[in-house]
Amino acid sequence: MAAHVEEREIQKNYWIEHSAELTVEAMMLDSKASVLDKEERPEVLSLLPSYEGKSVLELGAGIGRFTGKLAQKAGQLVAVDFIESVIKKNESINGHYKNVKFMCTDMTSPDLTFSEGSVDLIFSNWLLMYLSDNEVENLAKRMVKWLKIDIKRKYNPTRYREPRFYTKICWIWQKVRSQDDKGFQQFLDNVQYESNGILLYERVFGQGYVSTGGIETTKEFVAKLDLKPGQKVLDVGCGIGGGDFYMAENFGVEVVGIDLSINMILFALECATGLKCTVKFEVADCTKKTYPDNTFDVIYSRDTILYIQDKPALFRSFFKWLKPGGKVLISYYCKSAGSPSPEFAEYIKQRGYDLHYVEAYGQMLRDAGFDDVIAEDRTDQFNQVLQRELNAVEKGKDEFIQDFSELRLSLICFDLIYLIYSKLELIICTLFLFIVYNQEDYNVIVGGWKAKLIRSSSGEQRWGLFIAKKN
Repeated sequence: MAAHVEEREIQKNYWIEHSAELTVEAMMLDSKASVLDKEERPEVLSLLPSYEGKSVLELGAGIGRFTGKLAQKAGQLVAVDFIESVIKKNESINGHYKNVKFMCTDMTSPDLTFSEGSVDLIFSNWLLMYLSDNEVENLAKRMVKWLKIDIKRKYNPTRYREPRFYTKICWIWQKVRSQDDKGFQQFLDNVQYESNGILLYERVFGQGYVSTGGIETTKEFVAKLDLKPGQKVLDVGCGIGGGDFYMAENFGVEVVGIDLSINMILFALECATGLKCTVKFEVADCTKKTYPDNTFDVIYSRDTILYIQDKPALFRSFFKWLKPGGKVLISYYCKSAGSPSPEFAEYIKQRGYDLHYVEAYGQMLRDAGFDDVIAEDRTDQFNQVLQRELNAVEKGKDEFIQDFSELRLSLICFDLIYLIYSKLELIICTLFLFIVYNQEDYNVIVGGWKAKLIRSSSGEQRWGLFIAKKN
């Protein structure tokens, strides 16, 4: 608590010192702020959802760069800043708007309260960088309580861009009701695709990839799509974005990548930094996400829709979202016709998969309205790729274990640093356990690949490639 109070005093004294002139240049700490403001303000306002006639809360309102614009449309606007001279300057500029209330208070203070579910939109600009991680987390929790629940909006037209386009990042948070798939999302992020697990898969598949064959199969499959510059591609289950970057960089297409795993999208956004291509990422459930009809030229999905139970409904959505002449390309696990063995049935159940035989998926695509359907059994190729990947991991065993031991040690060091002087023996013990654990990481990968080879070599687990066109 004392640290928090000290931090707020530091911030307050800093801004008292730097807001003496009460100009845009002083507020933005930039001598060319007026030029930047002309470019930034319209773009930021364009990102906002509709707030006409609604209740808006502006945090860190400053001298009112956005206050006047917000007041012109909002029903009621509360402008908050923690420097008295600053908020008074804002009021002197925008006080003629009778729908605006000006408040001088620290947004991290518990004294700043609003009724639960009373605010339609909370807006801030250049604020979070002046708050600690804990302050951001606590403020976010309070804002969720203040916001109304949006139960109507199904389509979000906002154009999200990767961080390379900005010198700062804009977040739009929306308060919604929890969905039934929340548990599955937590399973993906905490079990199947926890951060270290993603790095393990990427080590096998290649940088940027978490699907069979990595860049090799990506190049082969994408070549079948006849991509043209400017086309729009939707990648369903985009993972950490390797295929999206490949398509955007080599063919000049615009790619939207969606994935239910938060961890995957975070990795993808990090990889996107600095790349000169048009790729957008979003955490989304493809069974609930909606797009306008005829939006995409291509829908691409690699080994991800195994968990979807109602695939016919998903394929019907794909058909609607594609433009006439658009293509869909999907690869994923299949099973042989007939009843699976008890062992394979248990594997499918444990994974939560919904698997069918290759031709059945082809028929589902036809039933959804697609023409020129190609349904290929690629199990032989799958086995060859698996064997190459397994051989590479086994050949580099020592390096694999060393690299992931170092990774886990780097993750734990910060949490245990305070024990260095008091319990050195505990640290030594912990280091040993983590080195052993990464032998287990290696065993899990090798064991998993060998198990897949057994299942696919026996003919029970198949791998399918599906391409279809909307005429």
